[in-house]
Amino acid sequence: MTREAWLDFLRVTACFLVMTVHATEPFYLGGDGTLVLSGADAFWVSVFEGLARCCVPLFVIASGYLQLPLKYPAGEFFRRRFVRVVVPMALWTLVYAFAYGSPVSNLKGLLLNFNYAAGHLWFVYMLLGLYLIMPVLSPWLEKVSRKELALYLGLWVLTLCIPFVREAAGGMAPMIYAADGLPAPALFPLWGEASWNPFGLFYYVSGFVGYLLLGVFVKRFVPTGRLVRAVGWTLFLLGFILVCFGFMQRIMASGSFPVEGSVEVAVAWEAAISFCGLPVALTALGLTLVYRSGSGEGSSAFYRHIILPLSTAGYGMYLMHMLVLGPVSAWIRSTLGIGPDGLLGPVWTTPVEILATALISFPAVGLIAVLIRRIPRVGTWIMG
Repeated sequence: MTREAWLDFLRVTACFLVMTVHATEPFYLGGDGTLVLSGADAFWVSVFEGLARCCVPLFVIASGYLQLPLKYPAGEFFRRRFVRVVVPMALWTLVYAFAYGSPVSNLKGLLLNFNYAAGHLWFVYMLLGLYLIMPVLSPWLEKVSRKELALYLGLWVLTLCIPFVREAAGGMAPMIYAADGLPAPALFPLWGEASWNPFGLFYYVSGFVGYLLLGVFVKRFVPTGRLVRAVGWTLFLLGFILVCFGFMQRIMASGSFPVEGSVEVAVAWEAAISFCGLPVALTALGLTLVYRSGSGEGSSAFYRHIILPLSTAGYGMYLMHMLVLGPVSAWIRSTLGIGPDGLLGPVWTTPVEILATALISFPAVGLIAVLIRRIPRVGTWIMG
């Protein structure tokens, strides 16, 4: 099968955007959980979230594009995914268990969930859940028509608006606390949901599974070309504006600066930048169309020696990147200062620190991941 170079460019971009998101988080997550020091910080946080929040959906779209319909029986599919995904995740989960917090407490908790000090590992559990449903979707996707697939995607688009419908119906929802002590929004019930039934009308066509179907739809039914690329840029720009201003409006509405509060304040803000919300979905689809209709050369030296190795090691980069990015971010912030007292002034310190963190971390993580993956026999078990 011919390798589609644009997907490698897309996945490498998604890896960089993940690091941009995590480089941005310290500028609104701090103190008791939420801390934004100035209006300038609120602006820059919103801009970078608007540009980068599509990172996780891009990975899922790429998985749907590449994996569906399945090319081999379910048993073989799960075996391949186990080696490629589960084993590296287990190894790096153990690394984080000893790197952050109490190893004993972390190891006990790993039987139930990921280590919350390595919060980015939530993505792997979500991805494994998608793998479980792929063999069920595959036979249907082998024969689905454009009209049928578009119908289900239309239903999924409706679910992307549900966070905003809940907010309009119930206001800024109060918080409840789960057994692990983490806050979760008390959601306004919609369309069949109740205290005894969370599985409402749109539950089974919602969430990240829609991005899988979107990847298949793009592969089978969307052409390429300049017009499609223009549409892609338009969708990305529209989504960026919605994410950026939606997030900034919520921060600004919280009061005068510095804005401080517990973590549930930031959780409420993030409703505007939900991975499964319409604004982020627009940026993800837009960027997918742009890359697919672009001119990424699969025969160039840059592709062969830079993009392809990074794309192949991309999963490992995702798993390990916080071990590098966290210290880099802390060092840059301690060197340049933060907020209005920053070395570069109240406006430019924050964007420079965010970009510097991402730009330093990305090549460092990439080099480490590529080198580890090339270790004979064990490299792919470590990095996927």
